Amino acid sequence: MDFTRLAINRRTALLTSAAIAANVINPLRALAQETPRKGGVFNVHYGAEQRQLNPSIQASTGVYIISGKIQENLVDLDADGKPVGVLAESWEASPDGKTVTFRLRKGVTWHDGKPFTSADVAFTAMNMWKKILNYGSTLQLFLTAVDTPDPHIAIFRYERPMPLNLLLRALPDLGYISAKHLYESGDIRPNPVNLAPVGTGPFKFVKYERGQYVMADRNPDYWRPNAPYLDRIVWRVITDRAAAAAQMEAGELHYSPFSGLTISDMSRLSKDKRFVVSTRGNEGNARTNTLEFNFRRKELSDIRVRRAVAHAINVPFFIDNFLGDFARLGTGPIPSTSTDFYPGAGTPQYPYDKAKAAALLDEAGYKRGSGGTRFSLRLLPAPWGEDISLWSTFIQQSLSEVGITVEIVRNDGGGFLKQVYDEHAFDLATGWHQYRNDPAVSTTVWYRSGQPKGAPWTNQWGWQDPAVDKTIDDAATEVDPARRKALYAEFVKQVNTEVPVWMPIEQIFVTVISARARNHSNTPRWGSSSWHDLWLSA
Repeated sequence: MDFTRLAINRRTALLTSAAIAANVINPLRALAQETPRKGGVFNVHYGAEQRQLNPSIQASTGVYIISGKIQENLVDLDADGKPVGVLAESWEASPDGKTVTFRLRKGVTWHDGKPFTSADVAFTAMNMWKKILNYGSTLQLFLTAVDTPDPHIAIFRYERPMPLNLLLRALPDLGYISAKHLYESGDIRPNPVNLAPVGTGPFKFVKYERGQYVMADRNPDYWRPNAPYLDRIVWRVITDRAAAAAQMEAGELHYSPFSGLTISDMSRLSKDKRFVVSTRGNEGNARTNTLEFNFRRKELSDIRVRRAVAHAINVPFFIDNFLGDFARLGTGPIPSTSTDFYPGAGTPQYPYDKAKAAALLDEAGYKRGSGGTRFSLRLLPAPWGEDISLWSTFIQQSLSEVGITVEIVRNDGGGFLKQVYDEHAFDLATGWHQYRNDPAVSTTVWYRSGQPKGAPWTNQWGWQDPAVDKTIDDAATEVDPARRKALYAEFVKQVNTEVPVWMPIEQIFVTVISARARNHSNTPRWGSSSWHDLWLSA
């Protein structure tokens, strides 16, 4: 195979990951005890707009990176990765797991001055999380009501048990609250507040100039004493990764999140004392590279074709030559970093075997034509990171070797989400699946049928399997930890057999941030968190 267009010097790739690894060992560099400094503007690289800023209706790091500072969740994760209250101060579950009671923080106001109450929680949960929010609609499938006997008590009632540990793991990402008074009239999805969010967080939305920047200023009435420290955050839309790296070096940007720069630029900046390059602060967002099949396309509805596609791609070669030490061979939708749920060996896999791929395609009735081509497909890659672009080109070249012609169609973030998850205008798609501590949070929604049309990163493939749906529902409502793990092992076996989505690569996000930043990367989902304690040294 000719990989000239893709080629990256393997030594450079390995040096890159080794250099970043050196920062991972001691990513924050020893600092003298300092007094936090008030003021300053923190400039963030925003690589792909998603045309949506409300985390109550769209779960995505591309949304959290902005609105996680403006809107707040009931629960977040502390430095040790344990649940800690934000808008909720405490919680308790009934013995049967069907009732979860949250006691809410008092004295919190929305940015427009209205009081935050349990009515906001109930409205958000029943009308956004349950009906619209990708991931949320599956998590809250059996939520029947949220009672509000007091302005600061919200009682969640479930038809089937909701494991408390699952809910607490989910709420950091799927527990953002929106103001009832701004959404109760009219359709939620086109509400203009979704692009000018009003929250209870440390920063208040100021302006969104499409294609240029989003701006938020310090909330002087924030409920945490003395917070935040920064005067302003500006998210600058820069789709060119080389340009973003240049602006980092020029001091015009302070932070590029979620592996937003090229591998070579991350390598160079990791050697510059003005920056910290690290995977720290991303532990709560492990990710896998995906290949998604649209079952509306006749060829791809045939399991032999999907398995042939997987066998045709030399994943170990791609990892070794393009991704380096921060990627490893994946074995399915639950990554090896999930110590509680990883099923281990024994699930169906599809190692590189070009001859087997060709034989499966022949068996399915798609023999090579006179020009050597069996059929053609359109591949839509998500615009989130360099690895996705490289992966899509690698897929294109790999499939050409077995007679499948692939046209790559590139879009911005909003265009990708619309074409794949709303219009279903794709044959193949590729991007990232992010694993968020429990399979029921952001993983099983890629496979369970019945997802709302247009919900990003959910099963929009035209694929349905009642047995898989039952396993997913049983696991999400099982309170016994050992039984839950066994059910998820069965789930992985089922979906690896059918391959509606293939997840063959595991990775960890890399952060590039100014060494002037303080209190950064101090939680497992720091890029998505509130930054109430972030400050810049002089």
